[in-house]
Amino acid sequence: MIRQASGMAGALAAVATVAAVSSPAQAQNAGPWGQGDNPAAPQADAWYDNYRFRDGETLAKVRIHYATLGTPHRGQDGGVDNAVLVLHWTGSDSRALLTPTYMKALFDPGRPLDARRYYLIFADSIGHGRSSRPSEGLRARFPHYTYGDMVDLQHRLVTETLGIKRLHAILGMSMGGMNAWQWAETYPEAIDGVMPVVSLPIKVSGRNLIWRRLAISYIETDPDWQGGDYTKPFKGWTQSYQLLRMMIDGVPHMQAIAPDTTSADTFLADAAAQSAGADPSDVIYSLKSSADYDPEPGLGSIRTKLYALNFGDDEFNPDVLQVLETDIKRVPNGRAVVQPGTPSSFGHLTMAHPELWADQVAKFMHWLGDGT
Repeated sequence: MIRQASGMAGALAAVATVAAVSSPAQAQNAGPWGQGDNPAAPQADAWYDNYRFRDGETLAKVRIHYATLGTPHRGQDGGVDNAVLVLHWTGSDSRALLTPTYMKALFDPGRPLDARRYYLIFADSIGHGRSSRPSEGLRARFPHYTYGDMVDLQHRLVTETLGIKRLHAILGMSMGGMNAWQWAETYPEAIDGVMPVVSLPIKVSGRNLIWRRLAISYIETDPDWQGGDYTKPFKGWTQSYQLLRMMIDGVPHMQAIAPDTTSADTFLADAAAQSAGADPSDVIYSLKSSADYDPEPGLGSIRTKLYALNFGDDEFNPDVLQVLETDIKRVPNGRAVVQPGTPSSFGHLTMAHPELWADQVAKFMHWLGDGT
């Protein structure tokens, strides 16, 4: 277990790093965080007919949208040996990982995941972005997917659609980090290493579970929800999103930006405005989908290298519980880092500021045997 020294001076003061939509074309392709497509990243869709989810529900056609950067390299056995799967967080999609901020910190020349060296795959998980999702029409009649279904579809994209037998690495943030833990257990021979960021290898519980149950209740108990057939924005959805925005930020940062009633009201008003960029049915499904997540019993079976990174001011995964420090000892090739929070860091949302933790990605890739 490694505990990094604090000192993140110069962190951005903005709550998120997304770019503003500045043209009709960008608006058409805007993601839930406001950013448009990165023109350097080719976009594509994979389709799977008559897809059966783990609970037995089916969908006639499942679409998984993805983007790529870089070029596949083939090793002596003819297989691709430089593929890295990059997985987004809840309520987001691949566009959030292809912003100028992420490019500059991780994917530009000389950075830890330099796209000239690696073949980077950015998949929109089921229920998110431009993959099949409830808000496209079915709403509450959409199949009830789980995190296990997410990983199954990611694996199918990598192996069947892209023809890659073994990934060099997986980097996942929050929900994507939880998926990375699942990959390490479910497909141990298919990856050289995984790096879960802001996640824990235990079932969703405690504070993390309670806020989810509250958010779902705010939505489902509002009469305007209408069993998922809502026709206008409604109070329960706004309150749910405000709760999410408060939970996702760090305690020191929240204390700094909301020292009085006026600034607190400004935060709540901003969160209410931001809620217009997301959809209640998509968010409810994504929150409920974590119910099957519990990698803890199988940690000892993980054979791939695993480098976990959390943040000390993350209220979703509170370090005071010492879960990561305890459970990483059960992973045969596991390492863990907890990066301390400061008034200028962002708690769980530090995942959207990769400039603050890119050095950890570099250490992970070096551990996998990649030189600088």
